[in-house]
Amino acid sequence: MVLLLFVDLDPELIALRPLGGFFVLRASGVPGRSLPTLAEIYEGASSDVYENSMTFRVRKVAESLHAPELRIAASVAQQGLAARLWSVALGCATLYGALPDLNPDLLRWDPDGSAPDDLWLTEVRPSAADPVDAVLHGHLEPLTALVHERYRVAEGLLWGNAGSALAGAARQLERWARAQGRAEDVVRIRALTAALLAHPLLAGTLDASGRRRSCCLYYRVPGGGVCGDCCFTRPPGSSPRAASG
Repeated sequence: MVLLLFVDLDPELIALRPLGGFFVLRASGVPGRSLPTLAEIYEGASSDVYENSMTFRVRKVAESLHAPELRIAASVAQQGLAARLWSVALGCATLYGALPDLNPDLLRWDPDGSAPDDLWLTEVRPSAADPVDAVLHGHLEPLTALVHERYRVAEGLLWGNAGSALAGAARQLERWARAQGRAEDVVRIRALTAALLAHPLLAGTLDASGRRRSCCLYYRVPGGGVCGDCCFTRPPGSSPRAASG
């Protein structure tokens, strides 16, 4: 995949700031060793503050949502992190024409942060990687493996989360580009997103209308309902009257 219109990366990735919280990547005021890197997360390591960072995050999400099962919270947590990573990658690809080095060793994450997930890039340096290598292989493969193994969430569901997160990030970025009159960026965003969704790891996660073919389990949260792109039109087991009321 080739990214065009290269622009030098500024040391604080300022161009991302107008895009909003999911797209912003902090590159200054980086916290110290108290926060884990994403590499440490994927390896299941502990940090100076958290006995096990992913376990801490999943339990925090479960408590916030009153989720009856940890695997529901694990699915939500994984999708939230995937959305942040896709947003950063798409934003950089659109505004800079290239990505900074998003190696998991360079990205720090706060498991106790609110949504959208807090991410810090400890060093801004150019990278020749495209979103397939940087996000799919560099992050989502090890993250999916971790959540699947630890919480027994189906891999197909987790890749569905990744596809849904990508499509959501692309829609938000496209709305911003249209509002700014950046028609060429709209074309670029659509082409890049289509290419990513055609990758074997994501192919088939969404149907032709953009509706996902799996469910993230959010409907099992008390009062959760179904997401806008869910494969279900109403929560399984509910009656049409209950779903509409």
